Amino acid sequence: MATTVKPLLVNRQHMPFELDGGVAPRAAIGLIVLATDHTIEHEFRQIVPRVDGAAVFHTRILNDPDINPTTLAAMESRIAGCAETLRPGERIDVVAYGCTSASMVIGPAGVAARVHETRPGVAVTNPVTAAVTGLGAMGATRIALLTPYIDEVNQGMRRFFVGQGLEVPVMGSFNHADDNEVARISEASIEDALVELGGHDDVDGVFISCTSLRVCGIVERAEERLGKPVTSSNHALAWHALRLAGVDEPLTGLGRLFRTALP
Repeated sequence: MATTVKPLLVNRQHMPFELDGGVAPRAAIGLIVLATDHTIEHEFRQIVPRVDGAAVFHTRILNDPDINPTTLAAMESRIAGCAETLRPGERIDVVAYGCTSASMVIGPAGVAARVHETRPGVAVTNPVTAAVTGLGAMGATRIALLTPYIDEVNQGMRRFFVGQGLEVPVMGSFNHADDNEVARISEASIEDALVELGGHDDVDGVFISCTSLRVCGIVERAEERLGKPVTSSNHALAWHALRLAGVDEPLTGLGRLFRTALP
C-alpha cells in the first residue's frame, strides 16, 4: 500500500546561527581511561562540572584486568593511538592518562612521550605525577600509602615515591589483583583503611593509589578525622589536570587539595 506524504508547509534552508565556545571554552581535558575502569569517569563527574566552561573528553585503552608489571607495561604501545582519538583536530588543553601503576611502570616521561606522538605540545599528567605535585603543594612529605595491588607492584610504587623525594614509612594494601573487583571495594572499607594508616604519627599525609578505588566522596570527611591531607589517584589527577588547564580557583567540599594552588 502506497504511503501518501503530505507536502511540507515550511522547508527553510541555511537558517542563521552563531558559534560559541561549546562545552569547554575554558578547559578541555582529555582523559585516557582503562578499559576495565569503573570509577574514574564517575569521580571526574563529581569534580569537573563544578567549573563553568570545563569539560572532559574520554577514551578507553585496552588493558588486562590482572594488574602486574607485565600487563601494565603492555599498555605503553597503545597510549598514542588513544590520545589521537580525543577530539581529533580540536583543542585539548591537557591529556590525563588514568592508570597509576602503569604510569609508575612506564614512567611519567614515557607516558608523555607516547601522548606527544599524536598530540604534540599538549600538557600531560598521570596519577603519580599528580600525586607527587599535589602532596608537595600541601606540604606532605611523609606519606601513608594505601593500594589494592599485589606486593610486587606495591614495592615498586613505594620505590617510585621515595625516588621523587617523599618518605613512605607506612603502607597498606588490599592485595587484590582483579581490577574489576577492586572497583567494588566499598568506600567504608577504604575510609577505615586510610584512617588506620594515616593515623600513624610518622606520616603527615595519605595517598590512596588506583583509579578504580572510590575516594573523592570521602576525602573531606577523612581529612577531618585525621587532621592531615588526603588524596587519591583520581582526586589528584583531576586537580592537576584542571590546574594545568589554567583553572586555579578553589573548589569546596573536595578536601584540602582543591583549595591549594599549583606550585
